Amino acid sequence: MAAFNPAERTFVRGEGCTLVDARGRRVFDAISSVWTTIHGHCHPHIAEAVARQASRLDHATALGGANPPAITLAERLADLTGLERVFFSSDGASAVEAALKMSLQYWQNIGQPRRRRFIRLANAYHGDTIGAMSVSDIPLFKERFSSVLFESVPYAGAAGALGAEDVAAIIVEPTVQAAAGMRIVPPSDYAPLRFGRTRANARPLLIVDEIATGFGRTGPMFAFAPLGLEPDILCLGKGLTGGTLALSATLAREWIYDAFLGEFAAGRHLYHGHSFAANPIACAAALASLELFEREHTLANAATSAEALKDRLAPLASHRAVREVRRAGLMCAIELETSFLTLDDERSRAWAVADRLYERGHFTRPLGDAIQLVPPLASTIEELASFTSSLHAVLDEATR
Repeated sequence: MAAFNPAERTFVRGEGCTLVDARGRRVFDAISSVWTTIHGHCHPHIAEAVARQASRLDHATALGGANPPAITLAERLADLTGLERVFFSSDGASAVEAALKMSLQYWQNIGQPRRRRFIRLANAYHGDTIGAMSVSDIPLFKERFSSVLFESVPYAGAAGALGAEDVAAIIVEPTVQAAAGMRIVPPSDYAPLRFGRTRANARPLLIVDEIATGFGRTGPMFAFAPLGLEPDILCLGKGLTGGTLALSATLAREWIYDAFLGEFAAGRHLYHGHSFAANPIACAAALASLELFEREHTLANAATSAEALKDRLAPLASHRAVREVRRAGLMCAIELETSFLTLDDERSRAWAVADRLYERGHFTRPLGDAIQLVPPLASTIEELASFTSSLHAVLDEATR
């Protein structure tokens, strides 16, 4: 915190895939403002939808109420994912918290309260709230708060861990573990989780966290489909509104929803909600973003860019100062071999590289020793080529 100078990173305007800081410097948003921006900043179609909705209905509570954009968005998400019920929150961690609480109460409601443990992947990250940290596995983000966290069980692709009778759910990131440095999970690790859509009674629920990977980041609209996974509960966020407003969603199968129904006195309903859940303006932005996927052929264009990026990353992969390049779609990390770098920075040498990239017109942040490249799906091949060539130049200048 002491090393951060806000005067050097105060962004005042966005245009396409470019951010403009208070000094007038234009930089390529190479991390999509932490994996949120899809169609570029200030896209007119989304901006117009936001303005239109703001003049009609700014907010109305979803606690005992509804609004047309939220209803339409829920229907659209159900069509896209195959999960029938949608619960809205404001951010990814809140979507995970809702998923964990749904899982616990589902088993209580069907008479199996002993199921209260959670399984997660090694290197998992699901957010910075208490429950989300509890099912995460990166010490940097959670070890100081261990006194208020509950234990979760590591899963390494073995079916045996799923057979315990006290497990409520397994939560996984599909294909890419973003916060762990864009680590690629072997597809075989997910094989024991191909439960299909059968109702859970003797197996844990499957929660798929698509907050970082969803909406085309890895190639398809959602990363769970190519893995053959059929989530019981699905968490969405970040790119849901195209990266314009805070909104997340926790989707569930109809039979999970049904377990919460009953007479009022039975108390089976989910006591959980957020003040700004299903905000009409945010839902209008999400609907406009989904329209752009069709109108601008976003997934097809991103696939073309990803293929071009593959070629651009090849020279970096063989650089002396690069340990490994990891990529799925437009989610990339260039992990540095920092022992070969001469740059000094009290934070890390990777931070020094990121700062020099900023001077060359590219905004990114390191994850450990890995330089992130997770650009908006609307990025041009020229913008991606500029980033990779600039990184190559910085490494050339700084290599022993």
